[in-house]
Amino acid sequence: MADIGFDGKVAIITGAGGGLGRCHALEFARRGARVVINDLGGSVSGEGGDKGPAETVAQEIRDLGGEAVADNNSVATPEGGEAIVKTAVDAFGTVDIVVNNAGILRDKTFHNMTQELLEPVIDVHLLGAFYVTIPAWKIMRENSYGRVINTSSNSGILGNFGQANYGAAKMGLVGFTRVLANEGRKYNIHANAIAPVAKTRMTEELLGPVGDMLDPEKVTPLVVWLASQECPTTGEVYSAAGGVIARFFIGLTEGYFNPDLTVEDVRDHWDQVRDETGYLVPEGPNDELKKLFEILSGNKG
Repeated sequence: MADIGFDGKVAIITGAGGGLGRCHALEFARRGARVVINDLGGSVSGEGGDKGPAETVAQEIRDLGGEAVADNNSVATPEGGEAIVKTAVDAFGTVDIVVNNAGILRDKTFHNMTQELLEPVIDVHLLGAFYVTIPAWKIMRENSYGRVINTSSNSGILGNFGQANYGAAKMGLVGFTRVLANEGRKYNIHANAIAPVAKTRMTEELLGPVGDMLDPEKVTPLVVWLASQECPTTGEVYSAAGGVIARFFIGLTEGYFNPDLTVEDVRDHWDQVRDETGYLVPEGPNDELKKLFEILSGNKG
């Protein structure tokens, strides 16, 4: 089979001045995409700014014969998101792919969480994905084509000590992704999320020695596949770590039904409620409603 290519496609990658974003940008460019390298160039905690990282990666791509422009706007404001998409349109005429990868960390145990630790993390990870995707989405709808990849995390899907702010933002991206998938289907716009585990400047302290086995380049093949025209998948979440790709999914148990339900009844059948045998993987709320209707109407066979 032919290699996957992106000739003529335009990709915006946020937080692409290093780490995962840089790896993604280089691979898209190698495969023919024209790339916007967005990076504010701030610290891991989101302070300061430096035009250098974005421009360095853009020049790296140009030196390899590819097409790339640097962008230093912040994802954390509506104006910044609009400006990032304008950079793509001004340079290349359109937007086909958005990889929401920008992120910061301000870890603290929940009882010590403050507004200054909470809001910037939500602004960059969750609201930033909204602010960049909204103007790009309008273009994708007009073109009847688009691919959105959001960077979630196992810290959000599974929870991680000291990361209530980060985890809430990252799980929020899962819901965001699934709504985009539902709304984008008739416009040939796919949206998926990844939950990467890789050694970058944001994670090297958290991962410790095991980080040496978690090269960020091993995450990129999943991102590029999900962004490709060939990939049929939308609305799903995938783990990527050290060359291992796996799917995270939301399951709904068979559960327990009693039309005269009481608190004691819930207590007495709690194991049945939690029993994972025969679980359902719903694609959306309608799948759960269908199951509920079948049970409540006595039509479940």
